[in-house]
Amino acid sequence: MWEESTRYPDPRVIHLDPSFARLRLPMASVERLYTGCRWAEGPVWFGDGRYVLWSDIPNNRILKWEEETGAVTAFRKPSNNANGNTRDRQGRLVTCEHDARRVTRTEYDGSITVLADSYQGKPLNSPNDIACQRNGAVWFTDPPFGISGDWEGDAAVAELPHALYRINPSDGQLQQVLTDVQGPNGLAFSPDESVLYLVESRAKPHRKVWAYDVSTQGALSNKRLAIDAQG
Repeated sequence: MWEESTRYPDPRVIHLDPSFARLRLPMASVERLYTGCRWAEGPVWFGDGRYVLWSDIPNNRILKWEEETGAVTAFRKPSNNANGNTRDRQGRLVTCEHDARRVTRTEYDGSITVLADSYQGKPLNSPNDIACQRNGAVWFTDPPFGISGDWEGDAAVAELPHALYRINPSDGQLQQVLTDVQGPNGLAFSPDESVLYLVESRAKPHRKVWAYDVSTQGALSNKRLAIDAQG
């Protein structure tokens, strides 16, 4: 059962590599902000507003926790079974929506802009996770998890392969970058954005994290295994 830490530094926070020591805040502790989600995903921090948003996929909502008050409220419901969230370089919320099978951006006035919902005339499967580069490119994974049943979206037949996509920052065109990863899921860039890390959640016999070199034009090369998640 969960128990709040009773002392600082929190003994549950450990670093396995000495280089991480400078990132640890001795007077910070692991806190449980909320319970009651069916499946919590896609947290994104808004430091300028002192709040965090995250998706509760089966409950079809995005929740909001406010640092000042500790209050949790529904930020968006229904959310189209939203999954991954991030912020673009202008600070706007960018979201993967399972049920609507699209990637959207929430503008400053609260209106919704659709960034991608199809490729070559076929609907996307169920955009899952997302990352934005400094140059404005938006990358997202598109496995069929949200259309494989009614738990996190609506059941449908996939018309496109499992894929990694990139939205070109210059013209907004959608590019299909990879189709050889089964169950592409989480993704992240190295601090200098020269390396992309991608989770293959349906790899056999167990999950893997791949690393790729990223060119300035968005091409990937030099695929290598970063983590073999055995067990």
